[in-house]
Amino acid sequence: MKPAPIKEAATIDDLDKIDIRVGEIVEVEDLPDSRKLVRLTVDFGDHQRTILAGLKQERANPAEVRGRQALFVVNLEPRKMAGVISEGMLLDIGYPDGIDPVLASPEGPVPNGARAG
Repeated sequence: MKPAPIKEAATIDDLDKIDIRVGEIVEVEDLPDSRKLVRLTVDFGDHQRTILAGLKQERANPAEVRGRQALFVVNLEPRKMAGVISEGMLLDIGYPDGIDPVLASPEGPVPNGARAG
């Protein structure tokens, strides 16, 4: 793999604006009207959110992520996609670089809702 070019410089203030939290994927549902999106129900400890993720093109069985902890951006503006509101973004590694993607996840169990950074 040849790594993609590094993006333009960001300041520490830019990074401080991004709220990344650990969440447990408790449900994975197909969105039949979408070629790539599935609906994740994610537990953040004190609440659950619906987050849409493009796992259909990345995995033969998107449901395999059920029960796993991963990192999510939780302070994005809600966005309607395929008729469903998404309340965040799943972070994964590899797909844009053309390699089999993996979840960005903690190396061991941590409480749901724990902040990254």
